[in-house]
Amino acid sequence: MSVAAISSERADNHDNDWTQRLVLFLRVMAVLSVIKGLYHWAQITGFIGGEDDAFESQAMAWQTATVYFAVIELVAAVGLWLATPWGAVVWLTTVVSMAVIELMFPAIYGGSLVIVSIEALLLAAYLALAWMAARERPP
Repeated sequence: MSVAAISSERADNHDNDWTQRLVLFLRVMAVLSVIKGLYHWAQITGFIGGEDDAFESQAMAWQTATVYFAVIELVAAVGLWLATPWGAVVWLTTVVSMAVIELMFPAIYGGSLVIVSIEALLLAAYLALAWMAARERPP
């Protein structure tokens, strides 16, 4: 392999730094989505919590939201891990949904501003990385 080929490979790797960071971010979000999805499934199945926290004894709104997040978080995780556009869209849907539920329906999960702040921070990080990755592509 010639020196020119090696330096060309290094240049190509540096040309896609933001894209690589975006993919790494998406993979980390995929792992977090799997954890969140499994947590919701553990709530549904009764794997975690006591009799007072049983799925059947919760309000219908809580049950509905928990089933929704149990399914959509795992779907988002698959799409994020594969770094597909639909994965990012589904993940964005989960982020916005959780923030809306926390802010507008505090009776369901408690209305935690910490959760909303974390979701907003993750959304901002994704948008910044996606923007920087889009800028490094040739026109």
